[in-house]
Amino acid sequence: MCDSAYQEVIVAKPEAEDDRDKRVEDLKRQAEELCGGQMEMGKLDDCSAEAEEAFWKQLVDYEEAPSTTNFQQMERAGVSLPPPDSLNDQELTVKLWEVIHKLALLRVFIEETDHLSDRELYTHLWTDSLREETKALPAAANSAWHIPMLGDSEEDNRLYLKYYADEDSRQDWQEDFPNDPLPAHEDLPYDRDRLMPKPDYGSYARAF
Repeated sequence: MCDSAYQEVIVAKPEAEDDRDKRVEDLKRQAEELCGGQMEMGKLDDCSAEAEEAFWKQLVDYEEAPSTTNFQQMERAGVSLPPPDSLNDQELTVKLWEVIHKLALLRVFIEETDHLSDRELYTHLWTDSLREETKALPAAANSAWHIPMLGDSEEDNRLYLKYYADEDSRQDWQEDFPNDPLPAHEDLPYDRDRLMPKPDYGSYARAF
């Protein structure tokens, strides 16, 4: 026997680990088919095998779910959504907070609202945000939808700089866009966001 000969030892994976690997590969295949082959496949870094499987399962569930709107979901849950003009100020405030808390039960969370009055916020939700298409997924503690009242328009950017940006962010923006006017900072006119429901991802978030 040659001195350089060696014995190769093959260590089998535990059966449960093999099963999980197969499930993950099956989920990746389903996700790619649902996305029409347009998805880049890869392995998630710095997360457990359980978290990777959960990620791909959520992705497949999302792609397979039918479309709906938060407006439709609220109505099916028995929440009335009267037009803003049909409510006086007191009724509208009560209805707004009902909507905010009912949305939180659906794992939908409203953000960046302190520049809007109650009437402005409810009107925006009623006419716009709640009517945007979304996926009809079961509410889960490890997921959340966020609906910010500021987008990426020029006006929304102005409002962000005026009300929400701290001084460092304002200075950075001025350095990046020296030819654009920087609005003077003003205190937010309303104090609602700190009272709004917030998502708590618990142990699932720490798994990633």
